[in-house]
Amino acid sequence: MSGCTANTCVKFFCPLGKDTVSWTPQAQSKAAAFTKAFLKNSIQHPARHDLKSMLTRKAVILGYIRPKKEKTKRNSKKAKGLNARQKKAMKIFQLKPEHQRYELFLPLQELWRQYIIELCSGLKPTSSPQFVQQKLLKADLHGAILTVVRSKCPSYVGTTGILVQEFKHVFKIITKEDKLKVIPKRNSVFAVEINGFVSHIFGSKFEQRASERSAKKFKVRGTIDL
Repeated sequence: MSGCTANTCVKFFCPLGKDTVSWTPQAQSKAAAFTKAFLKNSIQHPARHDLKSMLTRKAVILGYIRPKKEKTKRNSKKAKGLNARQKKAMKIFQLKPEHQRYELFLPLQELWRQYIIELCSGLKPTSSPQFVQQKLLKADLHGAILTVVRSKCPSYVGTTGILVQEFKHVFKIITKEDKLKVIPKRNSVFAVEINGFVSHIFGSKFEQRASERSAKKFKVRGTIDL
């Protein structure tokens, strides 16, 4: 390799061959002109930019575009549940005859008794009846022992048993005689006994599902007796 001054030719010798590559450095004015021309061709809107101020900066970024990340498609399909017709066809909510036994639901009744005592803050003798009544309005009654004390249908009066299923309009009760009774809520009054406390439930106020009733705000109103 041989070197020269700024205006002379510089020759580079290839070590693997005999060929030489020559390079003649440009003058400073030519280099500035080339840089300006290159910037004008590279910038989309050169009128918006000051080329002199851009040349005085340390770095110039020409048309840098951040690479886009490929989005992975996920399965957003959720498993659809069964509708009411399909549940009815599959008999999901129907108790089999071999399961309609009173003694099978005694553990459920004991669990409900513990649950309601904790819900009523211990259910002390000094507890207010209104306080207990408000708790029962939003409580889950599955496992409670219900007794029909009044009804427009005389055949329902006196029916006692453990509540095994609650629907929007009916209670399903299993009696000590291992019989499943379906009692409509409307026009019926039920008594619930908890450790000596007896509270009456007006079925017309309970014509909702248990999940909906727990979030509802009840207003104290007068009730017309049956």
